[in-house]
Order: sequence, then structure tokens, then C-alpha cells
Amino acid sequence: MKIISDLHIHSRFSRATSKNLTIKNLEKYARIKGLDLLGTGDFTHPEWIKELKRELTEDETGILKTKTNFPFVLQSEISLVYTQDGKGRRVHNVILAPNFEVVNQITEYLLKHGRVDYDGRPIFKIPCPEFVEMMKSIDKYIEIIPAHIWTPWFSLFGSNSGFNSVEECFKDQTKHIHAIETGLSSDPAMNWRLSQLDNLAIVSFSDLHSYWPWRIGREATIFDCKLEYDKIIQCLKNKNIDSTIEVDPNYGKYHLDGHRVCNVCFEPKDSIKNKNICPKCGKKLTIGVLHRVEELADREEGYKPKDAVPFKSLIPLSEILASSIGSSVATQKTWKEYNNLLGKFGSELNILLNVEKKELEKTTDEKIAEAIIQNRNGKIKIKPGYDGVYGEPVFDRETISEKKRNNVKQAQKGLGEFC
Repeated sequence: MKIISDLHIHSRFSRATSKNLTIKNLEKYARIKGLDLLGTGDFTHPEWIKELKRELTEDETGILKTKTNFPFVLQSEISLVYTQDGKGRRVHNVILAPNFEVVNQITEYLLKHGRVDYDGRPIFKIPCPEFVEMMKSIDKYIEIIPAHIWTPWFSLFGSNSGFNSVEECFKDQTKHIHAIETGLSSDPAMNWRLSQLDNLAIVSFSDLHSYWPWRIGREATIFDCKLEYDKIIQCLKNKNIDSTIEVDPNYGKYHLDGHRVCNVCFEPKDSIKNKNICPKCGKKLTIGVLHRVEELADREEGYKPKDAVPFKSLIPLSEILASSIGSSVATQKTWKEYNNLLGKFGSELNILLNVEKKELEKTTDEKIAEAIIQNRNGKIKIKPGYDGVYGEPVFDRETISEKKRNNVKQAQKGLGEFC
């Protein structure tokens, strides 16, 4: 069975998250989005784990269910901050666990190294190899996935705190790393350029900090297997991924280089010309994902492996609607049109991926229908994100149909003048 999953999320107990992140809201908006499986987020936090145990029921499959039968997988994110080779390292890892008992053991181990009650994504001064080794000694079915591996500040390859290879980071425990998460600012095609990643599954998840439909499931991984924990882990180990849903990397907050305080955004070649220094204030630029990929890639842009897993780049529907009607994602005007489409077609991902244009045009404005199809076909331009600033969809205010009509009018006018 096809399972559309988002296995990197957060609870309201993580910093900078919505205070309304509850299991009820997560389930509600996962169904609205069209997701089939969610991570729980933050299972080490003492208050959140109480809520998980109260709201979710586990069984022998390793999949937890709500009272209305929506499935979750036990998941958390851990921040490891330490020094290696004379450089400060800050690496985030997504952790998957098969049951509550294993989660209890993970938390007991972490409590020997610090606190878990101050943040849903706690920080520990534990090197990555030591952390992975301990996780595997607790339970062999714990899965560790390096999170958003290219972001500058907290990741495996981050320009400010990362490493140049997976092995440099995880050393002898690299054998237990089976997958990497692309993050919003990169997509599989960018990661294909590194031969060192050939043996790893490439997955994508949202890293949501709120449940709204422009956050939840904005990136997702589709598995084709039984809805069982060990089957999903086997898919990761065997690179048996059906496909992934991505956003255009330009949409991510760290795709290009820049300095947001000075409103400076550079392509890598321009950063290099300026010696990675902001031309306005003289401070160091934040080196983005595209630049970092160029530094580490050993293949040309456009390389595609023979066993490449397909992916689809999509901008969230709320962004499409807001830009099409000249509003913002959280306004009543946008919500009204969102709910109009949802009431007819069931879920956002169904609308974005499957509904034909002629059916869309029966329910919504022609301009919106055209924008949804353009999004599906990867035809929407994105103003790139940089230094913590999200990228923005850029729409031509005329739809293709409007352009055709205008072209006909111009042709008729020209013909009349000629005659």
C-alpha cells in the first residue's frame, strides 16, 4: 500500500512552535493535507510523552493509533552540539523508535547527559558516533536519520558547523546510517551530485512547527509497504522509497547565500567574488545550501543515477491560492477558497497531484485552476530564499488562457490596421 508520510514534526513543547499543536489538531490537518502517517515529534519531552501515551494506542505493528484510527510513529529530533577536530559541530538527527518502552530507555540515557524538560528538541554534548552507538545498543530497530542535512547552522553538511562527509561525522557508526533528509532548501537532484550519498535513501519531511496546511506535509516521503514500523525501517535500509514530495529548493530559507539584515542575496559565484562578505556591512554572509552542494559535489549538475527515486516539487496550495487572489495564506479570503476546493476534492495533495484542470475549473476560478496545474508541472517561478528568509512564488497575473485571448485581440487589431 502507498503511505504518504511526514516523519519529522514537532510538538508545542519545542521552541518557536504553535501552542495549539495537539494530537487532535495534527490528525485533523494531516487528513486535510492527505497524509497517511505522521511522526509524533518530541517523544523525549516529559509532558508530551504523557500526552502521547494518553492519546495513542500501540500494538505489535509498532504503529500507534488515535481513537479515530489515525496512525503515528514515535519520532523525535535531537540536537548534538560538540567539538570535533577543533571545530564546533551542531548536528540535528531525527530518531524513530518502535515502542514506548524503547522511548523510555532513550530518555533514561539522555537524562544521564542533561535535561529533556526545557525543549522538545533537547541539546546534548554528545558526538554523533557515540550517540548512534548508544541508540543501537538500546534497540537495533531505532533509526537515526541526519536531519535537513544542508542547512547552515544545525546539520551534517552545514556551512557553519558541519562536516564534508557522512563518514567524517559518524565515523565507524556510518554503517547504521541508512537515509538522509533533504530539507526544504535542497531536493534529491541536488543530492544526486554527491557519490558519497549513493547508498543512502533520500527522504523528505516537513519539520513542521505548526499544523497549518502550508506547513504540515509540505515535504513528504511515500512508502509502498504494509503499515508496520519494521516494514518502513526496511524500506529505509534497502532504499526502497516509492517517491518523495518536495518543495522547490528556492522556497527554502537557506537556498542561496545572503545577509537578510542588509537585504543581500547572492548566487554562489557572486559570493565568491565578494569573498563571502556582505558588500553593505562587511560581515560574513550566511553560505546557503546551493553553495555548499557546489563545494562538495563530485558530479555535474543534472546527473541522475540509474536507480533514482522519482520526486515531485510542489508549492503548498495555500501559497498558490494566496498569490493567485492577491492575499496571504492565513486570510479568510484564502481559507474560503481553500475550503471550497477541499469540500469538492477531499484533500490538498489530491488537488495538487491528481484533479484534472477541467474539474478544477468547475469549482474554482480559471486563474486558480491554471496556477494549480502550473504548480503540478513545475512551472511556477520562485524568488529564492536566503539567510532565514523563505522563498516566494512569483506569478504572472495573466493566466495562459488570458494570454491567448489577449494575443488573439492583438492579432485581430494588427490585421484590421493592416487591411
